[in-house]
Amino acid sequence: MKTIIFALHDRLPKYKQIYEKLKSMIEQGDIQANEPLPSIRQLAESLNVSRNTTLMAYEQLVAEGYIRAEKRKGYFVNEVEPLFIPKIQVSLRQSKNKPTSTVVVDFRADAVDAAHFPLKAWRRISNQVFTSAHCFRYGDPFGELCLREQISVYLLESRGVNAEPNAIIIGSSTQQMLLSLGHILKEEFQSIIIEDPGYDGAREAFQFHHFRLETVPVSETSVDLSSLREMSSRLIYVTPSHQSPMGVSMPIQQRFLLIQWANEVNGYIIEDDYDSEFRYTQKPFPALASIDSSRVIYLGNFSKSFLPGIRLSYMVLPPSLLDRYQQRFRLFESTASILSQLAMAKFMEEGEWGRHIKRMRLVYRRKMEHLTSLLRKAFGDMISIIGEQSGLYVLIKVQSDCTEEQLLQRALSCGVKVYPTSRYFVNQQPDQPMIKIGFSGLSLEDIELGVKLLKKAWC
Repeated sequence: MKTIIFALHDRLPKYKQIYEKLKSMIEQGDIQANEPLPSIRQLAESLNVSRNTTLMAYEQLVAEGYIRAEKRKGYFVNEVEPLFIPKIQVSLRQSKNKPTSTVVVDFRADAVDAAHFPLKAWRRISNQVFTSAHCFRYGDPFGELCLREQISVYLLESRGVNAEPNAIIIGSSTQQMLLSLGHILKEEFQSIIIEDPGYDGAREAFQFHHFRLETVPVSETSVDLSSLREMSSRLIYVTPSHQSPMGVSMPIQQRFLLIQWANEVNGYIIEDDYDSEFRYTQKPFPALASIDSSRVIYLGNFSKSFLPGIRLSYMVLPPSLLDRYQQRFRLFESTASILSQLAMAKFMEEGEWGRHIKRMRLVYRRKMEHLTSLLRKAFGDMISIIGEQSGLYVLIKVQSDCTEEQLLQRALSCGVKVYPTSRYFVNQQPDQPMIKIGFSGLSLEDIELGVKLLKKAWC
């Protein structure tokens, strides 16, 4: 067994450094195929880090196929294709010749916490699915019944939505579901009301079908529905539980107003409930679909709350649209993997889903509090924080003479990647630059380093 000792620095999380070093040693042949690696405890002691740190590095290497874990024996190096290694080395040499800004901390909002992901349970269930006869077929065009049944139970318990399994459609993403839905809706509707600012992915899907867009303004504190009855559209797309991107929640008065409006105009509300699981100050608000399911098209997904890569979303259609949708798409194959569907159904059936959500709500709440505390301490009155009550990101309004793009570039020059909000606006613009900062995929140490580098960039 090779002794592995190398220096660690503070610029990157330690588990990432260990992972990169071992990966490099395997690719360059410094550690040969089938050679044993030090145990988690041994490596942790030699590098003076916690066992959890070395475990995270090993699990990432296992996930990427560089090493394998053998029961009661330890970790061993896998054979890496020799033709693959020179390409990596050439790519690395070429990249050194290009002037690039190295991203040390990426505050992206579309990531999940890898350290707390239920990998063992998901791997066990996925292996069971692979050995079942059900995975050797194409599957139901509207989604596997077992998953639709589990979603039906979950929606009733967590969101108050009484949805029959037959009314639930499974797809690969919210945007894909909106594209399919648009084929049905454009037969009757020519325009739609959207939030401004609002989710640009939904806007793109509606524009794909040439819907005319009307907007309702959203501020840091509310959605303005005062002009709703003056508009000609009979469709509206909203994110009422956690408005995207401003983070405000729609009060019950506005929810009833929307339901009443939809019934008056014989229209529909498209409710995107994309991350309602993660509310930190109170329990999640009831869904609009729990008030009146006949006028609400309900959308949910597993990307934010579980794993983006499994590509699973779902839609609950009211009876007036369900028959038309099923007739139109009955001869189309499902866009969602049957393997992911079967695994998620079993994951939910065994109670793993409920435990995961409960655990991650605590994890993300701690990260949210850590991030906002550090931001206030670092920047004081220079910023105001928007949307810290729920979700997996915050917006910060920056009191600065710099433009949004300048703030992004200055952050990147110091190794921090933060994200614009201008893409979400349609007719209005903020009075000061607003920057989007996600935290779900970062450790507490990553967050602390990122804020420190961000202060260096902006102050």
